[in-house]
Amino acid sequence: MHSVRETWFLLLSVPFYTILIGTEILLSNWQHKNFYSLKDTLQNIYLTLINAGLDLLLRWAFYVSVLAWAGQHHFFRIENVYLYWFALFILEDLTFYIEHRIDHYCRIFWAVHVTHHSSEEFNLSTGFRSSVFQPVYRFIYFIPLALVGFDPLDIVFMYSITQTYGILVHTKYIHKMPRWFETVFVSPSHHRVHHASNVIYLDKNMGMCLIIWDKLFGSFQEEVKEEPIKYGLTKPLHNAGHPLKIIFHEWQSIGKDIRKKVPLGTRLKYLFMPPGWSHDGSTKTAKEMREESQKLKVKTHN
Repeated sequence: MHSVRETWFLLLSVPFYTILIGTEILLSNWQHKNFYSLKDTLQNIYLTLINAGLDLLLRWAFYVSVLAWAGQHHFFRIENVYLYWFALFILEDLTFYIEHRIDHYCRIFWAVHVTHHSSEEFNLSTGFRSSVFQPVYRFIYFIPLALVGFDPLDIVFMYSITQTYGILVHTKYIHKMPRWFETVFVSPSHHRVHHASNVIYLDKNMGMCLIIWDKLFGSFQEEVKEEPIKYGLTKPLHNAGHPLKIIFHEWQSIGKDIRKKVPLGTRLKYLFMPPGWSHDGSTKTAKEMREESQKLKVKTHN
């Protein structure tokens, strides 16, 4: 189910992205920065095509209908058109933050989202390195928006707009935005932090457009000059170029963990606790790694 405006938005965005990415590739190669590799760029295209196909299939067959049903039971509606769109932007950005934070703190959802973080490169095409199966459950977070009177097609359209912004911050070419901008909005610097595998940067800066949510809820981290960013995962993937491995590797790891000879409750924790959690401390969560790093710094200074 598409609105005319979303169709036009899609038609305009394709050449827009093509020109931007093409320009960044040319600049990167001309300046010998080598921000792009053929393998990673093809992986990004592959992942976004699967994600987009699944999203279109589920949108037509299922989730817009669910949102429409929820909208029929709305208990509130904003009549002023300007306030309506402003509120939709704010609430949808908050909704994304909540979803994104859960994706990072609950391992079963991290298994979906991890593909977006698996590249050791960071460029505009990385924004298209999609969490393939996210369309299966993302609409659930939009149900409250429908219940407060936002039209399902408006919700989907606003998501497309905010996602466009989210793609544009995947670049190394912009070092810092003006201070006023970085106080309110997600900048490329903020999002570089989000893609880092350095312990200090893990699970930080999860906003799509607004950085205020991270500052309000304690997940903000500034890019530190003394801590150069290393992109990718804390443990590099084996055979990362395999088209199925890149999507399902974390599910394979979960499968191994839940087959361990431990009580059922402990097995379930391997599904719902943060990535890296283990019953015996053999692997660490991001929080545990940060705590260990802080203890080590204290010992070093003493």
